[in-house]
Amino acid sequence: PRPAPAELTDGNSEHLKREHSLMKPYQGAGSAAMPLWDFQGSTMVTSQYVRLTPDERSREGSIWNRVPCFLKDWELHVHFKIHGAGKKNLHGDGLALWYTQDRLTPGPVFGSKDNFHGLAIFLDTYPNDEATERVFPYISAMVNNGSLTYDHSKDGRWTELAGCSADLRNQNHDTFLAVRYSRGRLTVMTDVEDKNEWKNCIDIAGVQLPTGYFFGASAGTGDLSDNHDIISMKLFQLMVEHPVEDDTVDWTKIEPRVSLLKSPKDNVDDPTGNFRSGPLTGWKVFLLLLCALLGIIVCAVVGAVVFQKRQERNKRFY
Repeated sequence: PRPAPAELTDGNSEHLKREHSLMKPYQGAGSAAMPLWDFQGSTMVTSQYVRLTPDERSREGSIWNRVPCFLKDWELHVHFKIHGAGKKNLHGDGLALWYTQDRLTPGPVFGSKDNFHGLAIFLDTYPNDEATERVFPYISAMVNNGSLTYDHSKDGRWTELAGCSADLRNQNHDTFLAVRYSRGRLTVMTDVEDKNEWKNCIDIAGVQLPTGYFFGASAGTGDLSDNHDIISMKLFQLMVEHPVEDDTVDWTKIEPRVSLLKSPKDNVDDPTGNFRSGPLTGWKVFLLLLCALLGIIVCAVVGAVVFQKRQERNKRFY
């Protein structure tokens, strides 16, 4: 097992959930006989990797766990490889990791459906928004209750919770990603620099995800392409104590959501992946001008009062 920092599982098999894990040797490699996983589209299973898309245009593929996950606290380790012949900015589109209500439903979001219910982690390798300041490849997180649409033209910026840049394409060494969900906290970390250590990418509190959803991975290509390979997906159960009142909650009925002070749609592009203030819309400009006008009036009144009192003191002195 690969060493990992204390905040992530150490990879011991004690808490490995094999019914939710994809590891070599893949059973039924090259056929549809894998008992715990289904795949569709351009996905090809070999003895060394699961290739979601080849380095060809207009391809999409996915692989999904057949067993719903009823763990409240879990951690997913993904060993992947994104590579191809395309040079800088001439490759795409990317890979997505899913924990969602529906499975095996193809669509426009990296080979899977839009308006999903659950969690998605996007490994986006191509900047569709030419005005963006972000450095690609870019990793981002999205939680959806079915009401949000992923906007490819803006690289999902309006629905993104947080994200980071990561040089994960065409590497000669192994590349890994870890997704941890525990007590409402979502953490995403990467190991793509051949340092054998996790690097923080996303850390969000207030995330609510139901149990009973499915894990999966998908990828898509358009006019540009890449090989998108999954080498392994290992799910670990986290042994975490919960408040007594949690025992009365039906975790399968919880709606996916995030308790934020503001909507992700209020955020503008930020190359750091963190939230910052939204753009100055019309009403914000109006409020800003109103506050400035009130400030000027208050200063004028105060100045007039002070000037009048000084005049009165001067008259008394003479």
